[in-house]
Amino acid sequence: MANRTGTSNPILQALVNELKKRSNEQPASLWKRIAVDLEKPTRQRRIVNLSSLSRHTKENDIIIVPGKVLGAGDLSHKLTISAFQFSGGAKEKLERAGAKIIPLLELSKENPSGKGIRIIG
Repeated sequence: MANRTGTSNPILQALVNELKKRSNEQPASLWKRIAVDLEKPTRQRRIVNLSSLSRHTKENDIIIVPGKVLGAGDLSHKLTISAFQFSGGAKEKLERAGAKIIPLLELSKENPSGKGIRIIG
């Protein structure tokens, strides 16, 4: 079995380490799960289109995508979303739909217990 090398992206490494630290401080396992998902190779990370978000979410949901959000489709309602990456088209469409985009670390500070947050992807 080959040795796992992990990501070489220093921003992603810092994010994963901080999420793991937060999961140890709080009884919520949500942040540990997000950190483990982000440690996966790029090919195995979740990729979600806006059309899928529109189908599987309701108004004012709080969503985490441990991967990338792409701009295929449209979003028909407001929501709060956090992801590691957003495509340019996805950001534009989310802003037009009135969605609130929050960085993962900021969301983990605002909601350390992870209550009411859904993982999509």
